Amino acid sequence: MSSRPGRRGRPRYPDVLTPAEWQVVDAVRHGMPNRQIARRRGVSLDAVKFHVANALAKLGLASRAELRHWPGVPARSALRGPAGSASAGRGASTVETVETELRLGPIGQIARHVSDIPRAVAWYGGVLGLPHLYTFGDLAFFDCGGTRLFLSPAENGAPPADQPVVYFRVPDIHEAHERLTARGVRFEGAPHMIFRHDSGTEEWMAFFADPDGALLAVMAQVPGAG
Repeated sequence: MSSRPGRRGRPRYPDVLTPAEWQVVDAVRHGMPNRQIARRRGVSLDAVKFHVANALAKLGLASRAELRHWPGVPARSALRGPAGSASAGRGASTVETVETELRLGPIGQIARHVSDIPRAVAWYGGVLGLPHLYTFGDLAFFDCGGTRLFLSPAENGAPPADQPVVYFRVPDIHEAHERLTARGVRFEGAPHMIFRHDSGTEEWMAFFADPDGALLAVMAQVPGAG
């Protein structure tokens, strides 16, 4: 019998959760059900249930609902800052903050559902010319002048018909209409004025659809003369 001290098995992970548990917890906090998490992660449904149960036990939480609202931050996350200022148990920052008026910043991301991610990536990137940031599994991200466009597959295979319209601002709406038409984009009609402000500035728009039939538009503000 070996007299070497110590416990068998892998060493204890230096964080409240393991990397696999963090990935599942973040998916839960994103609102994903277990089956969707298993499909996205490429693991079994039992593995997801196992990680959820472990996380609940480690964190002393009673339910999945509590887990979704748990504000923990991984030990190696950049959100903790260079000094790792968040506490290990809850991930709450210990840095003193000054109470200020909350002001939401610019819109950071817009989400759309599509039926076919590869086709959507080819169309949004190749036809519309949006810079493709990255694709993660069946999720794709594009840059729209600083705002991200997030494309994901619809759960039932068919995107909902009532998705919000995405409006792309362009400097010259007629030039944009001509160039996109030449690339195969089918507009519902010619660019047209929607509204004229008291200042004389005009709002112009032209609408078109993506490969799934979801509506998009180009828009431009034209300053009034004088």
